[in-house]
Amino acid sequence: MEVENGEGQVQVHLKTKQEQYAVPDVPYAIEGSVSTTELNIFLNALLQSKGAESVDFDFLVFDEYLRGRLCDHLREKAISFEDSIEIEYVERFPAPEPQDCLLHDDWVSTVKASGKWILTGCYDNTLNIWTYKGKHKLTIPGHTAPIKAVDWISLDDENGRFVSTSQDQTAMMWQWNIASNAVECVSVCKGHERGVDSVCVSPDAQRFATGSWDTMLKIWSAELEDVGESTAKRAKESGVRTPRMTLQGHRESISAVQWMDNNTLLTGSWDHTLKVWDLNLEGIKTEISTNKSIFDASYSKLNNLIVTASADKNLRLYDARTNQGSVVRSTYLGHNAWVQTVMWSITEEFLFVSGAYDNQNKLWDCRSPKAPLYDLLGHGEKVLDIDWSNPKYIVSGGADNTVRVFKSSKATVENMETK
Repeated sequence: MEVENGEGQVQVHLKTKQEQYAVPDVPYAIEGSVSTTELNIFLNALLQSKGAESVDFDFLVFDEYLRGRLCDHLREKAISFEDSIEIEYVERFPAPEPQDCLLHDDWVSTVKASGKWILTGCYDNTLNIWTYKGKHKLTIPGHTAPIKAVDWISLDDENGRFVSTSQDQTAMMWQWNIASNAVECVSVCKGHERGVDSVCVSPDAQRFATGSWDTMLKIWSAELEDVGESTAKRAKESGVRTPRMTLQGHRESISAVQWMDNNTLLTGSWDHTLKVWDLNLEGIKTEISTNKSIFDASYSKLNNLIVTASADKNLRLYDARTNQGSVVRSTYLGHNAWVQTVMWSITEEFLFVSGAYDNQNKLWDCRSPKAPLYDLLGHGEKVLDIDWSNPKYIVSGGADNTVRVFKSSKATVENMETK
């Protein structure tokens, strides 16, 4: 058939959920060889006949982004060229813009944003607090080995509270008085027997979880006064805190930990498994086996999907609700070295970011497995952590001793109306 070689025409229906860009729901005959570029020209010609300004779109054909010629996409999906094809179009997410570069004295192994602040942890054992504008507020010593993870407990105009974990086998809780720019360690959390690689604070900010090279998952109180603790008074006075709960199940280091809700935790490990833990039952609710060590994992509350980072250069998508063990929903190809870090957007259902040992960050749409939406360049060495906790900024830390900030300038309809 001629159209299978990219010649001839295909009949398509153009659909969108963004009503301001809707076109008449009639069949259009287009060349089978079209790509996104030609479809954009065709669609914008239809929209401009209604007086609209030119807009860049991406196109979904059978739930996957069109990344080459339409005829090749259909052939790959084994779709008949005789059928009428429905193409969904969405306004293209704008490219994040590089902002400031925050210079540190050593590798930046962890970054976490909250409000207008960026908290970083380094291999020189220090924590640092920065503004998005690149102003350095504070260097915080205290740990005796490289920092591996940080998370905010709470933040308001007067005080910030956060937790850090380190290869020194401890987690430390900190209180920061913003006005006086003074910080104090309020608790040292002891119980792990190896370095502590991951930490996450619960949604209600009452507890936090840590994962370690000792293979243990531990739950701690995140409150200033650890009233439920039955430790000796002397331990309390010294500021030492012990875990509320210890959960055993992984066979190797826990590289990722994240609260799915206030009583459910996701962990990823070098033992090739993802585990979902029920804290009420104090045990494993679901286990997903993979065939690769997991260096990071991120769960999205918006779509109930988990994306993982591994040493084989690929990212993989899993369904948190699956009972079938290890069904990979999609594999994302684009990095050239092992992928160290990944995180879902908290506002955009389909988007996530990753950072790898190829010195690159990438912004992905989970419906586009063949290619990322954008490469976020700037690091001169491997990327160690990436964060998108603040929807306006993507922040990453690397072995080039820098934090890179990218501004996400999504032009939503609401934003356009307030400009």
